[in-house]
Amino acid sequence: MKKNIAIIMGGYSSEYKISLKSGNVVYDALDKESYNTYRIHIFKNKWVYVNDTNEEFEIDKNDFSVLVNDTKITFDCVFNAIHGAPGEDGYMQAYFKLIGMPQTSCNMYQAALTFNKRDLLATLKPHGIKTAESYCLNLGDTINETAIIAKVGLPCFVKANKAGSSFGISKVYKKENLKAAIENSFKEDNEIIIEQFLDGVEVSVGVISYKGETIVLPITEIVSENDFFDYQAKYEGKSQEITPARISKDYQQKTEIVAKKIYKILGMSGFSRSEFIFKNDEPYLLEVNTVPGLTKESILPQQAAAAGISMQNLFGNAIEEALTN
Repeated sequence: MKKNIAIIMGGYSSEYKISLKSGNVVYDALDKESYNTYRIHIFKNKWVYVNDTNEEFEIDKNDFSVLVNDTKITFDCVFNAIHGAPGEDGYMQAYFKLIGMPQTSCNMYQAALTFNKRDLLATLKPHGIKTAESYCLNLGDTINETAIIAKVGLPCFVKANKAGSSFGISKVYKKENLKAAIENSFKEDNEIIIEQFLDGVEVSVGVISYKGETIVLPITEIVSENDFFDYQAKYEGKSQEITPARISKDYQQKTEIVAKKIYKILGMSGFSRSEFIFKNDEPYLLEVNTVPGLTKESILPQQAAAAGISMQNLFGNAIEEALTN
């Protein structure tokens, strides 16, 4: 009997447009012989099932069901394609846990921790994971530019602490530009992290649970045409994403070991994509994404393809693992 799969997409953050693209790719790719698939849009003002003629039917949040033409539809599993809040920060994971609904991403704690760059890096440092020097600010804190620069140097990156897709990020070269960059990041989040610039090869590493095993996908090298891997570079073709990465065997092995170690330390499940930059021949962690982009242009599907895993198998496996865990 075919399973009913709810593909959640949208969200409450600036990443909602990318999430809608990811969700529709999942909807198109899933095997229709195995699954009945439903596109569920999650927004602050509405949770709705959207059918193929763009009719909307309200989701009953009590049990995550939907009434369509007097027929109640319930779901066997949720495929999470929401980047940012509330799909990547733990809120949807907690909701589904409470109502007993299997879902494809990691659990609530892991989602909340990885979404908070500051807390993630603090958790991993005692395990020997190398990270850039950083300086954290909360909204309303006194901004001491001299102290910031003394800690992280110039140039530096100013980032929203809890945001993705390079929203709220700036590269700062001069002290006089620091305050404007901080204000820009505070538009996305009430916490920001200011990080040392690392000048080296940047790579992205997918680690997933596939057929019951934790596997590291082929590594992608990031070569941005812009000053850094910003929104344009990620989504508007202003970068080269080279899979497999043009790195030495030594670099490859070091990165695979660290990425898999992080996945296991955190008790991850489902998909993850970690970003690293090499400094002094060692991979330094930038961040971990637990609901990475799933569009045809996105890095994780590119890596899966290089590993011989089709989108249909990648997404179908995520559902089967969620159903059996």
